[in-house]
Amino acid sequence: MQAKAVLKTVRIAPRKARLVLDLIRGKQVGEAVAILKLTPKAASPVIEKLLKSALANAEHNYEMDVNNLVVAQAYANEGPTLKRFRPRAQGRASAINKRTSHITIVLSEKKEG
Repeated sequence: MQAKAVLKTVRIAPRKARLVLDLIRGKQVGEAVAILKLTPKAASPVIEKLLKSALANAEHNYEMDVNNLVVAQAYANEGPTLKRFRPRAQGRASAINKRTSHITIVLSEKKEG
């Protein structure tokens, strides 16, 4: 049994979100929340909120045991890119891509033994 939570079009580049997601993948939920609270990255409060949402989904929708849950999957895919322009010297302009992410966290019950 798996419980999942998805956050779409969050204004964090997927490359930066993956750095934080790599820290919690495979960890128990309590340990993952503790890691996210102490991680000084901009993505960590967003991912912590998403992890708590996945935890609530597991508890209320699937009646899973909260103490037995582990982060089975955690990944960030690329969302739509906002294209902006920055003025440069001599009347030119250069492009700026403001990237967004679709972040997914999947929780599953730890196997016994």
